[in-house]
Amino acid sequence: MASADLRDELDCSICLHTYTDPVMLRCGHNFCRVCIDRALDTKHESGLYSCPECREEFQERPALMRNFALRNIIENFLFTQPTQMETGICCTYCVDSAVPAVKSCLLCEASLCDKHLRVHSKAAEHVLAEPSTSLENRKCSVHKKILEFYCPEDATFICVYCSAGEHRGHRVEMLDEASEKKKKKLRNVLQKLTTKREETEKRVQSLEERWRKDQEKAAGEAERVTVLFTDLRRRLDVLEKRVLSEISRQEEEQSLSLSALIQQLEIKKDELSSKMRHIEELCKMTDPLTVLQGPDTGDLCDPEEGGGDEDTGRRDKQLRDVDDLDVALISDTLHTLCDIISGIRSGIYVAVPANILLDVNTAANNIHISDDRKTATCSQVRENRPETAERFQDYNQVISGRRFSSGRHYWDVDSSESGSWMVGMCYPSIDRRGDPSYIGNNNKSWSLRRRTWCNNQCSVRHDSKVTKLSDKISSDRFRICLDYEAGQLSFYELCDPIRHLHTFTATFTEPLHAALCVWEGTLKISGGGSNWEKPS
Repeated sequence: MASADLRDELDCSICLHTYTDPVMLRCGHNFCRVCIDRALDTKHESGLYSCPECREEFQERPALMRNFALRNIIENFLFTQPTQMETGICCTYCVDSAVPAVKSCLLCEASLCDKHLRVHSKAAEHVLAEPSTSLENRKCSVHKKILEFYCPEDATFICVYCSAGEHRGHRVEMLDEASEKKKKKLRNVLQKLTTKREETEKRVQSLEERWRKDQEKAAGEAERVTVLFTDLRRRLDVLEKRVLSEISRQEEEQSLSLSALIQQLEIKKDELSSKMRHIEELCKMTDPLTVLQGPDTGDLCDPEEGGGDEDTGRRDKQLRDVDDLDVALISDTLHTLCDIISGIRSGIYVAVPANILLDVNTAANNIHISDDRKTATCSQVRENRPETAERFQDYNQVISGRRFSSGRHYWDVDSSESGSWMVGMCYPSIDRRGDPSYIGNNNKSWSLRRRTWCNNQCSVRHDSKVTKLSDKISSDRFRICLDYEAGQLSFYELCDPIRHLHTFTATFTEPLHAALCVWEGTLKISGGGSNWEKPS
């Protein structure tokens, strides 16, 4: 009864069969991976996912975590504990009802239930086996005797008469003995498979953990960017209102000033029009006396104005006194955008690991590369690497697998205290043989070099031109910084404070690889990143 209850607990609620590759949702319910994948696929269009068992809803497609404990229960218990009814074999002697058989007698060719097994003969010739419907297969087809032996030479099962007949002289084994030998081999295979499965499980767990962390990191980054852009929109709205308000204020002030001036000029225009009409009337008169009795030409001008030139000058001055739109003030306000953008950039562009790994396919045979592909060591024992077109042949050099064709990047290197080496960067088209392949000895590479046999003298080299560094280098840690678009490759000593050693300036025409050369000691890549800020 307990076994039946346990079997029910091991059934998937979707397919109603025993779990296959069981996985678990965050709510704790388990399903076959294929079943739950299909169920979630049907929810893809709606974008709202839910657990088929408890109906808990998820805003995003939930991650499926493998349930190793449940899978082990299924493998180690369920499939090794079949119920009696699963065999489908009933007791030969229970004719009134179908009673499950627990054993079969090879001699009697009958299947027995618990009851009939207790009264069955215990004689040696009555060989008991697991319940089977094909008992004749357990007997010799020639002599009709029970198969008791195994002949390894012919890889066949034989009876006692076969061992004395056609298999005479062969080394034969009892079935139990042969079975134990095979079981021993199977156990060894099982142990190897178990080890491989455990390693595979560890890799799966590691990948799932990495997947989970990536999801968490992505969610965190999405939330951070959302907050940044929400703040950006808020600040832009505030800035827009400020600029529009300033434009509106200036426009209102200017309108008032110009309106008053226009009103004054309109009055003056009406006065001038009246005087012009009076003069025109005088000009049309034919009576000389009337014309001469009229006001003089000087009287027709406004005595307060003192002449046309003064009037025009004063009006121009009044027009100039009306403020123009203060575009400079508006521009200064808009410059706030630069500050906002700078703040957003500093929030988004954080240092990203460069993840520089050495490419073993390029490593010379006298340089040893560590398993994590971060360390290069000068080796007296020659590595038996195949000779290929991409491998350095004449110098202990290696370059990185990753290359950089844009942006700003840096990588750090630790050197052994007594080492002689070069670090730098090169194009992928650098030669791999002879002097032109030496890092810094061509126009395709740039390097920083230290030599212990020259009192740890450091120098930089490009296109065979060597520049000795005057200052003494006391640290064993260095940083190489690349600004691809600016065409700058800089070297720094990682002391306290960090010290600039040299900067090459060039127009880069190809992607760049990190490059190492070791004559003595060890070089280890200890860090790296992107979007760096120049050390002050």
